[in-house]
Amino acid sequence: MVAQRLDGKLCAASVEEELQGRISACQEKGITPHLAVVIVGDDPASHVYVNSKVKACKRLGIKSTHIELAASSTEAEVRDVIHRLNRDTSLHGILVQSPLPSHMDEEGLTDLIDPSKDVDGFHPQNLGRLVQGRLDGMLPCTPSGVMRMLRWANIDLTGLRAVVLGRSRIVGMPQALLLGAKGADATVTVVHSRTKDAQAVCAQADVVVAAIGRPEMVTVDWIKPGAVVVDVGINRVDDATRERGWRLAGDVHPDVAEKAAWLSPVPGGVGPMTIAMLMENTVRAAEQNGN
Repeated sequence: MVAQRLDGKLCAASVEEELQGRISACQEKGITPHLAVVIVGDDPASHVYVNSKVKACKRLGIKSTHIELAASSTEAEVRDVIHRLNRDTSLHGILVQSPLPSHMDEEGLTDLIDPSKDVDGFHPQNLGRLVQGRLDGMLPCTPSGVMRMLRWANIDLTGLRAVVLGRSRIVGMPQALLLGAKGADATVTVVHSRTKDAQAVCAQADVVVAAIGRPEMVTVDWIKPGAVVVDVGINRVDDATRERGWRLAGDVHPDVAEKAAWLSPVPGGVGPMTIAMLMENTVRAAEQNGN
């Protein structure tokens, strides 16, 4: 068995095609969806992510505002920027790129973003709606991207045993809620660092979503034959055979493709879907709150 490819690039392209019509409808009403991205510091990976988001905006006709602050900026300065963006009625989405410098309270700053502009879906109000099973608002981009990709591949989750590896507020916990929500209807287990015999738990799963940030930790013996495996991880690992001296690796070992029915690649799997869902959240915000 060779796993079929859960191709995030192809799925993201279909999402963008759908968004084009919605963006045109906004523009006919005199509304141009507008996203502001705030980045603090000079983390190279963060700048790569931000550039990808800005390029997606340009590709779709979404206006983007890119605000860069020095790593030495104070938390008060970042708060002032967020408050200013909240007041800007021409702006529909606000994203503060993670991670922030260690001297800043990342969750506290996220809480300041107007929930209607919280296109990352991390504000407690938006996460609370998700807990209530209300899926019509701002959903966290990576978990909702995983769900869209599974639907795109016509994978019916009803009654399947799903394991989510990782319990972060960004991916793991929202992912578990979405998999178990009405309409998806999987039976969900969350595996984390305190789980006893995590390998055995995963080996019983029909669906595995790996979001733990450990390169290629999920090996073939963690996966049952015919499972659906979604690799959320993206890790930089040393590789002397590459000219640049490193390569990108997921949380899932590539050999899992010999045993799984479906496997998302890294790169080219969940990453493009995260950006596509960010664009969708921005368009949704413009539709609901456009001026």
